[in-house]
Amino acid sequence: MCGIAGWIDWQADISGETEIMRNMAQSLIPRGPDSEGIWTARHAAFAHRRLVVVDPEGGVQPMTRSYGEETYTIVYNGELYNTEDLRGALLARGHRFASTSDTEVLLVSYIEWGPECVEKLNGIYAFAIWKHNEESVFMARDRIGVKPLFYTQCGTSFIFGSELKALLAHPAVQPEVRREGLSEIFALGPARTPGVGVFHNVFELLPASYLLHTRHGMRTNRYWTLDSHAHEDDMETTIANIRELLGDSIRRQLIADVPVCTLLSGGLDSSAISAIAAQAFMEEGKDALHTFSVDYVGNDVHFRPNEFQPNADAPWAKRVSEFIESVHHNIYFDTPELIDSLDVALHARDLPGMTDIDGSLYLFCREIKKHATVALSGECADEVFGGYPWFHRPEALNATVFPWARNIADKTRFFSSDLLSEINPEAYVKMRYKEALDEVPRLAGEEGLDARIREMFYLNLTRWMPTLLDRKDRMSMAVGLEVRVPFCDHRLVEYMWNVPWAMKTDGEREKGILRKALKGILPDDVLYRLKSPYPKTHNPSYLTTVRDRALAILDDTSSPLTPFVNATAIREFAKQDLTKVHMPWFGQLMNVPQFFAYLIQIDAWMRNYNVTVK
Repeated sequence: MCGIAGWIDWQADISGETEIMRNMAQSLIPRGPDSEGIWTARHAAFAHRRLVVVDPEGGVQPMTRSYGEETYTIVYNGELYNTEDLRGALLARGHRFASTSDTEVLLVSYIEWGPECVEKLNGIYAFAIWKHNEESVFMARDRIGVKPLFYTQCGTSFIFGSELKALLAHPAVQPEVRREGLSEIFALGPARTPGVGVFHNVFELLPASYLLHTRHGMRTNRYWTLDSHAHEDDMETTIANIRELLGDSIRRQLIADVPVCTLLSGGLDSSAISAIAAQAFMEEGKDALHTFSVDYVGNDVHFRPNEFQPNADAPWAKRVSEFIESVHHNIYFDTPELIDSLDVALHARDLPGMTDIDGSLYLFCREIKKHATVALSGECADEVFGGYPWFHRPEALNATVFPWARNIADKTRFFSSDLLSEINPEAYVKMRYKEALDEVPRLAGEEGLDARIREMFYLNLTRWMPTLLDRKDRMSMAVGLEVRVPFCDHRLVEYMWNVPWAMKTDGEREKGILRKALKGILPDDVLYRLKSPYPKTHNPSYLTTVRDRALAILDDTSSPLTPFVNATAIREFAKQDLTKVHMPWFGQLMNVPQFFAYLIQIDAWMRNYNVTVK
């Protein structure tokens, strides 16, 4: 994995602007700690930071190749899982390769097939290719949006980068936020709208999209969408196909020239990936798979079951590790580390995020990086198979907003009157919700619960899942760890999209069909364990610390946060016995600490990024 950045300007000679490009590159050092590359031409400049995963010598970027009378230069962040399939097809068409890297295969694919090459790719990627003679830049992002890519147009300059910080390292890009950005931060929180970069005039290239920019203008195109059609396979065939697709996805994603491990919570999704990976390691004669789990000091004392987290992970991770004979590592964090991680996680995301849920993943990845460079994780199985409680509960199915935003009216009491009049948060959330529903690819004749369930899957795949993928990418890449997500293989997503709800919930269990597909791969008690989300700390010391820090911010007259919040309401709320208060915050039933921590992150974001509001 890597970090990429670029600058195009047809009205200026930027060939000497290596210092600006180096600044953009150095903002991305954590994504690519192993090497740096800068390339410039009269009207284009690329920067690259590399994390070596495949072909250390042959995969150096920016990479330039000539074919016929045209020359091409690429910067690329990602991994192709069908590299050898593509290489074989391209060799048959007369191409030759100077390396074993997927970067060269991707570049030659574009040389051979042009923009249509993206339809042939299986992987996670964000890349840009400059055609020297034509003077055009082509950019694309993977179908699910696992790898990020942001861009902006400032005057005659077109500027792009893997992360917002790379854009902000360019002197033409200013950290300015207007009404839309405020609405994203306060009304939607981390579950921001796809394509919106929060900062004014900054955009995110949408998943499954490409962008072509020439002297004559810029256009974007969606090259992949979900297609709704009747599911023709019977139950037995469907289960077999799921088993085959998931197994193939996992095995493809184990390929690397560096150590590979898995994240293992003991839940269904991570256990499935770990079991199949361990089997693959054994078949290939490799040493035992290393698996990693995370927990918190004090959780053994303070954990209390609830509807979103019915039991602790630690015993289950141990159970699965022993079953698959992995070398297991238990990682523990305490409150002081979680508090410190709030600032680190903010910088990794460039925006206020999921607070300690982000920070703990950063700390977790930092520890894993000491042992491996690539990890496989179970993110997004709940979005693909329908595992969340809101797929099953009438109050969520009947809601007229995103299921994770049903508490928007409760949140607004903590907003200042000026902010409320400026952004009208409830109206903004409903507007974004309607936009999402208008995109749903409907199935002719489908109605009632089945039609609603299709809507729920679309909302989760395109609005909630990106939140988790952003978190996964930023926190892992902040320590130079590549985390792959087999459940996001587009072939599996496509197939599951049309599997009827009755099949998906076979046995009247969430993800029932996935459990059947994994029969024999995992023990039955693991297969039918109740869903439990990514763990969080239950230590009351964390709540006390973030509450006190948030209240101290409210007492600071220089805080940039105070114009946007109702300090009186927050202080009154803080006086309660908060250990007995729960509030639905950002999609799951979380304890109140995330509320205070989010306020802390907004304050730090506005200070550290010198955010101006207009």
